[in-house]
Amino acid sequence: MRRTGVATLLGSVLVTAACAAPRTTTPSPIAEPAPLPRTSAPATTTPATSTPPPAPPCAVTTGACVSLAQRLAWLLRDGRVVRGPVPAGFGPPDQATPAGSFHVVWKDREHRSSVYGTDMPNSVFFAAGGIAFHAGPLDAPSHGCVHLTDTDSAAFFDGLNAGDAVQVL
Repeated sequence: MRRTGVATLLGSVLVTAACAAPRTTTPSPIAEPAPLPRTSAPATTTPATSTPPPAPPCAVTTGACVSLAQRLAWLLRDGRVVRGPVPAGFGPPDQATPAGSFHVVWKDREHRSSVYGTDMPNSVFFAAGGIAFHAGPLDAPSHGCVHLTDTDSAAFFDGLNAGDAVQVL
């Protein structure tokens, strides 16, 4: 019986020692992870190679700005860019999108051209001859209108009101 008691006592000491020994291979599931070494700049800094988007080249503070040279458009409200720059498509040289200062005349969410028989979703008319911002393919020429993506044309439709300024440079 004495042997059994010594073996039990020895077994208890070994089990207690094993459970009390510090673990070096498996961390505690509630322990905080060790911080990772930094290999790059913090996420809050801007890499030196990124460039800010181009600022609108127009004097418009509320309305729309279009750069023919950059093929971009901006929607502005109270001097702040609220959308843009966004890609834009234009008319070819023989049906060029007119440059100048204009004002939004009227809008039609589901317009269809009576001249060309084509749909012009989200139309915002601003120049004589039916020139408007509207949804259209960016890689196909318009008949002088400013083509925007579906999403951008919806934003311009919602963001522009009759009388707002439009400048095309």
